[in-house]
Amino acid sequence: MDSKNILVFGASGFMGTYLIDALHKQNYKVIASDISSIGEKYYNEKGIQYVHVDITQEKEFEKLPQLKYDAVIHLAAIQPANVSVKNYNPQEYINVNVNGTLNILEFCRKNEVAKIIYASSHRNTQGLWINNKAIKEEEGRAIKYDGEYAMFSISESAAQDCVLHYEAQYGLRGIIFRLPPVYGYGPHTEIFKDGKPIKTGFQIFIDNAKACKPIEVWGDCNKGRDIIYIKDVISAFIKAINNLNAQGLYNITSGYPLTLKQEAETIAKVFWGDSSKPIIIEVPEKVNSIDAFLYDNSKAKRELDWSPQFSFEDMLYDFIKESDANSFGYLLEKRKNMLK
Repeated sequence: MDSKNILVFGASGFMGTYLIDALHKQNYKVIASDISSIGEKYYNEKGIQYVHVDITQEKEFEKLPQLKYDAVIHLAAIQPANVSVKNYNPQEYINVNVNGTLNILEFCRKNEVAKIIYASSHRNTQGLWINNKAIKEEEGRAIKYDGEYAMFSISESAAQDCVLHYEAQYGLRGIIFRLPPVYGYGPHTEIFKDGKPIKTGFQIFIDNAKACKPIEVWGDCNKGRDIIYIKDVISAFIKAINNLNAQGLYNITSGYPLTLKQEAETIAKVFWGDSSKPIIIEVPEKVNSIDAFLYDNSKAKRELDWSPQFSFEDMLYDFIKESDANSFGYLLEKRKNMLK
């Protein structure tokens, strides 16, 4: 049996790198595509064909190999965590996230691609985040129209609708993954928050634990949020690639509200630098920026035969293995360049 041909846009991103590595190891024929030059060097060294494509330019798609693609994976997007104040441009959200998606869909239509799998943020459900109520796919969206995620959510919602339109109009099977924060080795050192570079709370907890310094938990430490490990997301992609009936929107989430206190305690357990008892200090008077949200992932379990396999503790131990191996070290180099 011939291996499936898979085309991945956004190949030099965090998710694209992990996905292509897994597909390559399972003998899929993968074409990696991205606008980033750093990805080209990485994939050439791996012996994986890389095609430099700016998805906002329709002519650029002519560079891609003329193959019969079993699936196109769309991971290319602009998101606030990667955008500084000086580079903020609302038109770019529309240009990349909407027009870029349309160009990918047109490529799929013209080349009779069997299916497209589009990875999307959960941020366009922000108005549904109520008291840890598990949000189902059929509850739709509720965009918050102010704040740093507004244009991002507007553009991604439009992109999702474009996928659904091409499915209804042209018969292209569309699968949309709704993803909460995806954790893993690579991008979780520093990000842009409100356009300014900050060290993530996740990294601060780890750094303090390694140094045996007290870990401060600010605000409501029992506030819970649904996160997912990168390797669980990758397994969902592979399930969807091989599923003949999957279509529509799926919550690819843990289905569990990990609290800030649990996160700190587990990080301390795994990373504490000596045999002394970890010190965790609750500081309720200081405000944290954590949002509380939870998703129902039963549709993905039922229709994709997928379930998350990594607990948060499992994730941390695997995170250490990935860090020690430094298999995807170029992601850290890419992030350092982005934050300059």
